[in-house]
Amino acid sequence: MCRALDKNAASPKAFNDLKAQGHIPAHCELRQGKYRGNVIEQDHRFIRRLTKPGMGFFSFKAAWRTLQGYEIMNMMRKGQLRGVEKGDVRGQVALVAKLFEGVA
Repeated sequence: MCRALDKNAASPKAFNDLKAQGHIPAHCELRQGKYRGNVIEQDHRFIRRLTKPGMGFFSFKAAWRTLQGYEIMNMMRKGQLRGVEKGDVRGQVALVAKLFEGVA
């Protein structure tokens, strides 16, 4: 899969260097667009809004688990999971119940 990048001036040189070193497959091409980074930022806006009040994590492990939970719930809401359609609340509930089965 080839990645699309924003219009950073350093991107073409870095891309070509990585391609020459074999880190990027030869068939990939650099596609630049002015606002490519905004898609990522918009996708994580939801996560940032949730994490701001919870910035007092006591350990890295707690922060990691909480952020993973936010990410998976956001993915379910957006319909990005296989086997659970967007808007299928019963399927989402069943998935969460199965994931936390036996956890007290």
